[in-house]
Amino acid sequence: MRHFDGNAGAEFERAVVVISLDAEQIWGYLDVLDEWRFCRRYPNVTGAYDRLLDRFCDARVSATWAVVGGLSLDGMEGPRDARLQGLPHDWIAAIRAGTEASAPVWYRRSFAQRLRAAHPKQEIALHGGLTHLIWTDPQATPGVVECEIAGGVAALKEVSVRPRSFIFPRQRIAHLELLPAYGISSYRGCSPGLSDRLQLKIPRAIVRAVEELGRSVPPVVWPVEDLPGLWNIPASLSLYPISPSRTRVVPIRTRIERVARGLDAAIRSRGIFHYWFHPDNLAESPGGFSMLDEMLEQILRARDAGDIEVLTMAQVVDRMESMRNTQLACTLLRTRAGDSKPALSFDRVAREG
Repeated sequence: MRHFDGNAGAEFERAVVVISLDAEQIWGYLDVLDEWRFCRRYPNVTGAYDRLLDRFCDARVSATWAVVGGLSLDGMEGPRDARLQGLPHDWIAAIRAGTEASAPVWYRRSFAQRLRAAHPKQEIALHGGLTHLIWTDPQATPGVVECEIAGGVAALKEVSVRPRSFIFPRQRIAHLELLPAYGISSYRGCSPGLSDRLQLKIPRAIVRAVEELGRSVPPVVWPVEDLPGLWNIPASLSLYPISPSRTRVVPIRTRIERVARGLDAAIRSRGIFHYWFHPDNLAESPGGFSMLDEMLEQILRARDAGDIEVLTMAQVVDRMESMRNTQLACTLLRTRAGDSKPALSFDRVAREG
């Protein structure tokens, strides 16, 4: 990791909220659900995406939507499609041939275009690449991964998007060195919370349920420059699923209360509360959007009070680069003037620079 003076742990002028979304639809479930089971679990998922974008636009909130490249296409020819060559056969075998008209859970070019034209501006990032290949899969060699990310970048280019931010499928982080070559300057890192640090599935699930039931405070995070020009913006909290089987054990109210506690912690520390979820999750329960509305109400109340600002991942990188450049410029001026006083904090530099 590369650090510079005031990097990790630096205070912003006010707290920052980042909302990042894994926009994948069925692409995120290629290895676990067929199309029938996916649609049964997430009914009217395409409508959920549209409703979510409407909510953000109405609230004047900009979010980072990490889109799987395949979702932004107008269609494919299934596993034999030329764009899929070089990817593992086992991974692409289930990909359905079709168009947005015949297979809307696979292809949503119209939504990608609507997202690009939205106001306020939404950031379109890349989620994994062309097919949501898991980057830590045994078949994901460096060559295969490069085919995946190149295909994803090419797909988004067809809707006039050049992604600057990246989200790894299933948060399985690997091959960081590939990202800068494709114009990526930030990625969502893993949360420093206890459940996210556990590797074994069952202990991790138990601890996560305990965290939800106990309404534990999500961690406040700060960006770290892992490689030159590549910033890790760690997660603070992800939405705990709201399917009936989960809400029978963990009431839906806990999700709302944890967001409130995450906001309060970020405001006290003047750090980042980075919340993420899948838009698909909002289709799991009839209460999905009422839950979201309460979360947004908390964020808007804090924003209107001047306690927070809502930024995309790319905007956080711009802020960090600007603060660093200003600090370096001020340090250089002091050095030339023979002033040995300590450098100003990032936000004082930004205000006084």
